Amino acid sequence: MARRYDSSTTTFSPEGRLHQVEYAIEAINNAGTSVGILAKDGVVMASEKKVTSGLLAPARISEKTYKLCPHATCSVAGLTADANILIDQARLRAGRYAYQYQEPIPIENLVEHVCNYKQAYTQYGGLRPFGVAFLFAGYDESHGFQLYQSDPSGNYSGWKATVIGANNQAGKSLLKTEYGSSKKDDGDEMKTDDGPEGGIEMPDVAEATRLAVKVLNKTMDGAVASPEKLELFTMTLDEDGSCVHKILNEAEAKAVIAEVEAESASSGDT
Repeated sequence: MARRYDSSTTTFSPEGRLHQVEYAIEAINNAGTSVGILAKDGVVMASEKKVTSGLLAPARISEKTYKLCPHATCSVAGLTADANILIDQARLRAGRYAYQYQEPIPIENLVEHVCNYKQAYTQYGGLRPFGVAFLFAGYDESHGFQLYQSDPSGNYSGWKATVIGANNQAGKSLLKTEYGSSKKDDGDEMKTDDGPEGGIEMPDVAEATRLAVKVLNKTMDGAVASPEKLELFTMTLDEDGSCVHKILNEAEAKAVIAEVEAESASSGDT
């Protein structure tokens, strides 16, 4: 019976489902993985770069991480062409808000605007949902560093750490055990109870970057992590309180990967 209702985004099935929206979400589950981790002093995002052919010329700009405005950026999983439309909408909204109110747009306001635009494509006839999910990272004076996830339905939610794309459930399982954990002298891992965020001690940017590489190692189907296969991004504040967007270069990414491998080897020996 589902086939009678899966050709339209505006018609509910008897079970109360919108099949085209579910299909769009399923398409994202086959896309390159992206990881977002909120840290004490910034936000880390790591993305899997899928190389379809060795003959392709290397991209001059990132195809996974996009700057929206000076204090916000996003990571993409899904159809890049669909993402470009929504990224333009986000940049336009941020610019208009700054022009109108003479202050940076709050991060959740920006995320909500993009998600409202996405939701409209699930409610009007003749349209299809955007086949893309986002991780939004940003900073504002009211709430500090923030991390949000959105999907094609227009829903969004705030996270301390999350994964979108292929094998995201495996990545989330690892984050549940690793995020906010600390190594004790006897080698056991445990959640700290004295952290400011609901009993979890948030990592710093360096620790979050290593954790992001661990998650990608788990979700990349056994592929060996290398700077050619992943992209590491950090957002921090400089001395003047301005956001610094940085994509780690090949040497810096290699150093982080080497640290993760050394840590895995030492834990394996014990």
